[in-house]
Amino acid sequence: MTSRLLSRLAVAALLSSTMMASQAMAQTLHRGNGGEPQTLDQAQTSINVEAFILKDLYEGLVIYSADGEVVPGAAESWEISEDGTVYTFTIRADANWSNGDPVVAEDFVYSMRRLQNPETAAGYANILYPIKNAESVNKGETPVEELGVRAVDDKTLEITLERPTPFFIELLTHQTGLPVHPATVEAQGANFVRPGTMVSNGAFTLAAQVANDHIRVEKNPEYWDAENVQLEAVMFYPIDDVAASQRRFQAGELDVVLNFAADQIDFLREQFGEQVRVAPRLSTEYYAFDTRTAPFDNANVRRALSMVIDRQFLSDEIFNGARLPQYSMVPPGIEGYEEPSQPDFAELDQLDREDEALRLLEEAGYGPGGQPLNIEIRYNTNTDHERVATAIADNWSTALGANVTMTNLDVSSHYAYLQEGGTFNVARAGWVGDYADPENFLALATTANGTFNYSKWSNAEYDRLVAESYDEQDPERRMALLHEAEAILLAEQPNAPILNSASLWLVSDRVTGWADNSSDEHLSKYLSVER
Repeated sequence: MTSRLLSRLAVAALLSSTMMASQAMAQTLHRGNGGEPQTLDQAQTSINVEAFILKDLYEGLVIYSADGEVVPGAAESWEISEDGTVYTFTIRADANWSNGDPVVAEDFVYSMRRLQNPETAAGYANILYPIKNAESVNKGETPVEELGVRAVDDKTLEITLERPTPFFIELLTHQTGLPVHPATVEAQGANFVRPGTMVSNGAFTLAAQVANDHIRVEKNPEYWDAENVQLEAVMFYPIDDVAASQRRFQAGELDVVLNFAADQIDFLREQFGEQVRVAPRLSTEYYAFDTRTAPFDNANVRRALSMVIDRQFLSDEIFNGARLPQYSMVPPGIEGYEEPSQPDFAELDQLDREDEALRLLEEAGYGPGGQPLNIEIRYNTNTDHERVATAIADNWSTALGANVTMTNLDVSSHYAYLQEGGTFNVARAGWVGDYADPENFLALATTANGTFNYSKWSNAEYDRLVAESYDEQDPERRMALLHEAEAILLAEQPNAPILNSASLWLVSDRVTGWADNSSDEHLSKYLSVER
């Protein structure tokens, strides 16, 4: 072989290598993900910035399609018993873990037992309480082996419920329903979530995690549907600052961005047209009052503060109508619940509310002529949240003479503080429905919900009504019980609902496969990108 031929071959190899590298780069999706995940352990997760990553790494029995419909995932099919209490899933024959191990029914038995085991201390274990014995297992009252989940054989999983639960299949789409690889968890303990250690069964594997900078996931060749996954890699960037992520989108550095400043809608639409995506979703943004300490332990004080929040101003002036005023904890649009309950002040005009709020404060001994009303508002770092907090602080100081300060933390620190029971005055929070049922929003305020009942409010009648709804088989009666419960919640205002929010995304026209949906689910397996 001559030196000239060798040279030509070397050049050809270099070109081929360059083309392959270029193709791989072209198939890397860059996602602005709205914040740093607290965890990549599906038993400890609770927020959507974690869910977007986890659902690319792992696949549950069922998943969401690109347009938000529940479709088969690791299970290719399932059957439901006539009485609605036994679900039998058939695991895909070609479902594998990233190390080549087959995905078997016992993996899901292990994962669900791990979730409910009190030693795991999973804050979101309650979402799968419809499974037989799940709650008593989670409370340490029943051995974990008696959880209503069993492997009939390697590819057949049987789940028995406490009672018929119409939305049970939707519950399994939640990130707490994702499996773990038992052998890795047993060998590595808490380190099973690290790059190079994690074994996952989703469309991607964990390649790198650099705190506060990026998470890189790469295509999983062992995934059963790998031939239809177009992306070679996805980069998740934990950007709290929506203005910063917007600038990086404008510069072409990000292909997809979660959230943007709503007051920028008109400007962004002028610049990017259809790349600005606004989709309605089941969600409630609210302010929680810490009912453990004065004066927020007084329902009249909470009602007064909630009354004077000018929700219409927030909707019109801050969000340009992209978020709507909301007075109920349950958002509108849930089939069977019809119109959510409303507090008695919802129909009053703003001036009448302020007069009534002053009267309630005077009765409680606070405000003008009484004890000073000092309030600290906590919120997670975000331009929109800051503007909302500023407007509400102005409402409270102008109408009620309150002394209001504000403090903020990044999203993971903010929610970790609330979930761990930290004390506060008023805290911003939001809830996106895990499934389309009012129970998903009302269970947040039950006494037993130690993780998400941020206000630590406790009302025995409210708890009774929500608990009774679990046993009620008549759909209309069940909804009536939940309406009664919500009326109590709104009368006492431990949480002041303020807005119904939409999903806000920036999606580059380089990206294909994206579909808006009310579930706000967007698996990267459906997406591709061109440079």
